Amino acid sequence: MDRILFEHIVEQTFDRLPPQFKNVIENLGVVVEDYPTDDLVHKLRLRTKHDLLGLYQGIPLTARGSWYGTLPVVPDKISLYQKNIEALCTDEEQIIDKIYEVLIHEIGHYFGMSEEEIRAAGY
Repeated sequence: MDRILFEHIVEQTFDRLPPQFKNVIENLGVVVEDYPTDDLVHKLRLRTKHDLLGLYQGIPLTARGSWYGTLPVVPDKISLYQKNIEALCTDEEQIIDKIYEVLIHEIGHYFGMSEEEIRAAGY
């Protein structure tokens, strides 16, 4: 799948989020990359660059104190790794489903959920 179509699916997926979640998300960028960088693979102690589908980087809502936003802050970031997502899927429908699953998972981290809490919620 080409990058433009993949990014379009990501945008549509974000737009499908329930308003009670989407309306409180701020200062968050979602980017699509082929793979995580070698530095990130090393930092996260992954076996290979193929082991990660998405990653949230930032300050979760639950960790933002009254100081947050009093000075300029770098936007939080969710990265979706296109080639890794595609490698798990056999058709466009599966890619769409996997993008939704990974995006929801990473948004869970944005809201301060742990891996265990996200998995318990079914993502």
